[in-house]
Formats: sequence, C-alpha cells, structure tokens
Amino acid sequence: MDENDLLARAFEEKRPRLHAVAHRMLGSTDEAEDAVQEAWIRLHRSDTESVENLDGWLTTVVGRVCLDLLRARSRREEFFEEHTEASAPVPTEENADPEQEAMLADSVGLALSVVLDTLEPDERLAFVLHDMFAVPFADIAQVIGRSPGATRQLASRARRRVHGTSPMPDLRRQHEIVDAFLTAARNGEFDRLLTLLAPDVTMHADDTAVRIGAAPMTHGARGVAGIFSGGAEAARVALIDTSVGAVWQARKKVIVAFDFTIRDGIITAIDLVGDPDRLRELDIVVLGN
Repeated sequence: MDENDLLARAFEEKRPRLHAVAHRMLGSTDEAEDAVQEAWIRLHRSDTESVENLDGWLTTVVGRVCLDLLRARSRREEFFEEHTEASAPVPTEENADPEQEAMLADSVGLALSVVLDTLEPDERLAFVLHDMFAVPFADIAQVIGRSPGATRQLASRARRRVHGTSPMPDLRRQHEIVDAFLTAARNGEFDRLLTLLAPDVTMHADDTAVRIGAAPMTHGARGVAGIFSGGAEAARVALIDTSVGAVWQARKKVIVAFDFTIRDGIITAIDLVGDPDRLRELDIVVLGN
C-alpha cells in the first residue's frame, strides 16, 4: 500500500467526525459534504510529512472552510436585508419555501439550528468546536485568527446567548459527563461509573434493543454500572436532538441510541432506542471518533 492509499484510509477513518463538525457548523448536509471534500483536496495537495496531529490538522481545515462559508452567508444575508423593500412579503408557515424547510429539517434539530443561526460566524465556530467537539481554544484561535483569550470570550458570549434564548441544556457539561461515563466503562472502572450514576438510576431498553441483547429494565447504580463496566467499546458520544447521548454503530449505521437523562451533573436515566422507526425520527450526529 503506497503513501497515497495510507493517507486516503486515514482520511476515511476521520471523515465521520469531520462531517459532524461541518454539519453542526453549517446546518446543511450538502454543505457539510462539500466542506469535508475540500479538506480532502487540501490534504491531498499538502506536504503531510510535517503534520504531527492529522486529526487536529483536518479539524482546523474544515473549521476554516466552514468559517468562510458562514461569513459569505452572513454577507449575503446583510445584502439581502439592505436591498429588500419594506413591503416585500415575509415568509410564514403558509408561504415559506418548502425546499428551504426541507433543508432545515434535513440538517440539524430545529431548536438547535434556530439558536445557532443567531450567532455570528466566529461565535458559532468557537461554540460548536469547543462545546460540542472539545477542540482546545488554542486550536480554534488559529482558525479564526484571534488570541486564545479572545476565542474563549467568543465561546462564552455564544454560550450565554444560546442559553439565554432557548431551553437548551449545557451541552459542554453533558459532553463531559457522557464521555467520562464511556471512558470509565471501557476501562472497567466500576467505582468511577458509580460516581456518575444516580443511586436510583434506571435503564430501559425497547424491544429491538432487547432482541440485540439488552436487559428490558435495570434499576440502581450498581446494576447499570455492572452492565457497562468493561464494555461500551463501540459506543460513541453523539448529539441526539438537542442533548448529548451516545450511539452504537455497525458499519457507520446507528444500531442503538443511548438517550441519557442528566440532572445536577449525574445520570439519572438511560433509554436504549433500537427501533429503526424511532431512530429515524431522531436527529443524531456522532461527535466521538
């Protein structure tokens, strides 16, 4: 296998995460695909011998492409607002463009999409990359051309706007808890799992998940921790509708979604969703590698 084949294989392994980043940044499946493809083109044309962290390099490239697209979109919107007559019809539920509505429904959860659209491009990038994908501020700063301190302030301002205009949960904190839970599960850290679970936590599995091998109902922290301890190797952190959960995939297809209920920093319930019809109703974006 030559160097180009190795590079292509490495890129394909990272494609799902890159697409998730672009998807959340842009709110459009087609634009996300274009951004990821542009990252591949730039990678193919670059000297990769000096690249120490390919994942970080690709995330930075995708972030820059998305930022350019968001800034261009913002300029188009400003131009439209300046040149649209005051008497022009405003789209409502009755006269909205069906194609636009379909694109929105196809992209991200409605609530999250509406909130993210209120952010400036730099704010959106800082918030999405840091709060949803745990990218360090120093790396984000390189994308937007600001200092790490200024980037931190952008993310903080975006976070305040997000939580001030909607009932959105604290995604960053949820991400930390779910990621810690899955890490403890993979490492077999039973006691650590207990600290992340409420004593009276319940785990419920639907009929499809039960047929795969899950227990219909499990009560108590020790019981749930016992099921996960030493497992969850294939589970990945994911954004499910407007909260952070996890998924189990097979050949990049979601087989089971783990819907976590988190209150006061601990997991109080886990719902395992395996029914294909229910899975199709959920807006799922895989965040983990």
